[in-house]
Amino acid sequence: MSFVAEFKKFALRGNVIDLAVGVVIGAAFGKIVTSLVDNIIMPPIGWLIGGIDFSQWKWVLKPADAATKTAEVAIQYGTFINVLVQFIIVAFAIFLVVKAINRVTRREAEKPAPPAADVVLLQEIRDLLKQQNRTP
Repeated sequence: MSFVAEFKKFALRGNVIDLAVGVVIGAAFGKIVTSLVDNIIMPPIGWLIGGIDFSQWKWVLKPADAATKTAEVAIQYGTFINVLVQFIIVAFAIFLVVKAINRVTRREAEKPAPPAADVVLLQEIRDLLKQQNRTP
């Protein structure tokens, strides 16, 4: 099999396409959650604790120096807090989706499957034999 034909077979396999769709939707969902955290959740929390913007929290290791034109060196732990909140929201949303899928899957599994054709035929034969044995 040629390299191109093998790649085409791989790329058009259903799982790869499903994965690609999942990645694109996941990226879009990540942007929504980032906006939700940065623009809706964190401002009221910052306001409640005294007007603090978490994204501005940092530990300055070395301040910026205008004379030597060196940038500030700082650990941005406020940004880390924002990302942590985003992670918790995404993890909770995925948990809810997986829980819903499991519930639907469980309900489908609980439904009895219709008997196979040969089982139905055997049951009919059994019922006919019972009727013949009852009538003299």
